[in-house]
Amino acid sequence: MTIETRTPGVDELGEVVDVLRSWQDDAAPLQLHPGDVGWYWRFGAPATAAAVRTWRREGRVVAVGLLDGPDLLRLGIAPDLQRDDELARRLADDAGRPERGVLGEGGASVEAPVGALVDEHLSAAGWRVDERWALLRRDLAAPVEDPGVRVREVGPPHAPAWAETLRSAFGGTRAAPERWHTLATGLPYADARCLVVHDGPPDGGQPVRGPSDGEAADVGLGPAVAVIGVWSAGPGRPGLIEPMGVHADRRGRGLGRAVTLAGLAALRELGASSALVATPASNVGGVATYVSAGFTHLPERFDRRREAG
Repeated sequence: MTIETRTPGVDELGEVVDVLRSWQDDAAPLQLHPGDVGWYWRFGAPATAAAVRTWRREGRVVAVGLLDGPDLLRLGIAPDLQRDDELARRLADDAGRPERGVLGEGGASVEAPVGALVDEHLSAAGWRVDERWALLRRDLAAPVEDPGVRVREVGPPHAPAWAETLRSAFGGTRAAPERWHTLATGLPYADARCLVVHDGPPDGGQPVRGPSDGEAADVGLGPAVAVIGVWSAGPGRPGLIEPMGVHADRRGRGLGRAVTLAGLAALRELGASSALVATPASNVGGVATYVSAGFTHLPERFDRRREAG
């Protein structure tokens, strides 16, 4: 059976997001999530479409890839086909041949679901084990603990505070307010929330809805000190945290745990069955924060790396 690889148009992104939603399952390995596409959407719909690759067999989308930068391919694979040899060979072959229009020349990495057969084919082709990722999960069947902080749901007036906190948390990462406005227009954002924690008196942990565009933002609140983005894949399916960060001047005060709990409560409100997160295993502090918020470890994932030349 022929497998077709292609780059979708903007008008096809809805199908991609829907397919990724349908693949999210608590019994399946953590893999590319509609929230990953939603977070990438901050660069705009055309850029998002250009970064996506789909693989179809007999008209069915059987795998989706997101080029999270020119040298990193993040894969989602239909759960019933993760050990399918024909598909695994095609994915590995496409990743290794620049003329196929997936990854270019030089060094590159592939992220695949734990246990997917494509990893074995990449290994056989000489791709070495690369970065270790800690994968964590928290069940959301029971109510989430009160975070004990002042939480604001981000709306247009709060984009500057969101961007500044995110920029500080990630050491100068570009996070202009316009990026938030753009990601909020994306299809996946219908099932998402961005939250910001303020340095002010606790409000019982309930997100404060934002004022209208014409009103002053954050009246009576302290400065923004932590942010989180949470993405649902629909009721009864696992949601994703992407990103989570604490202002560089406010670390060591438990705000990472607090904003994570606020995000978990928002995911539960959206109907998510659980919350998932992936962070580099080297991020010891981040892993400890998630564990303190009730997450447990899933099997580690290793990227595969092809060296330049």
